[in-house]
Amino acid sequence: MSDITVVHLVRHGEVHNPDGILYGRRAGYHLSERGREMADRVAEHLSGRDVTHVVSSPLERAQETATPIAKAHGLDLVTDERLIEAANVFEGKSFGVGDGALRRPANWKHLTNPFRPSWGEPYIEQVVRMMAALDAAKDAARGHEAVCVSHQLPIWIVRSFVERRRLWHDPRRRQCTLASLTTFTYQGDKIVSVGYSEPALDLVPEHLRAGAKPAKGKDKAFGA
Repeated sequence: MSDITVVHLVRHGEVHNPDGILYGRRAGYHLSERGREMADRVAEHLSGRDVTHVVSSPLERAQETATPIAKAHGLDLVTDERLIEAANVFEGKSFGVGDGALRRPANWKHLTNPFRPSWGEPYIEQVVRMMAALDAAKDAARGHEAVCVSHQLPIWIVRSFVERRRLWHDPRRRQCTLASLTTFTYQGDKIVSVGYSEPALDLVPEHLRAGAKPAKGKDKAFGA
């Protein structure tokens, strides 16, 4: 058996959200028609890979993104609660960068500490659960490849931790667009490189594309 294992951490596709709310962990939010097309594109992108394990967040949008990937490889889809979206006190509300939410006095009590952060699940707790989910997927697919479907913030936070960046950040600069792949390569039990790809980028609306762009064709490698 090879000592190289690859774990692809996939962000779900576009969600049908006509009211533009922060849906977070709420049930009932499904992929849009374009989101389903994104999921099919990711499945096609991974069709030739040695994928032996597919696992997803329990939320509908992640399950719906993972399903065509699992089907393409003849695998059962597994659910892992640790891949779920980050908790957020603004869930169910309209709250986004540039919408004036930061100027509303009722929100200020939740915005006192951007380093933890004070409005949601602590970054370090996201790191702990996401690293555990990645390790479990790596063990399940040892010597092959695994796919984990999750959500933007937890994906970006665990990648930042692995790449030794600070966890607090400008959300506009996350390199984790819809239906993107953040790929961790393990040698044995150690992550030796992190890569990033966007197989459905042409389907992503321009205003939702990441501000931080990938280094084309290159992974970030880590020394021994």
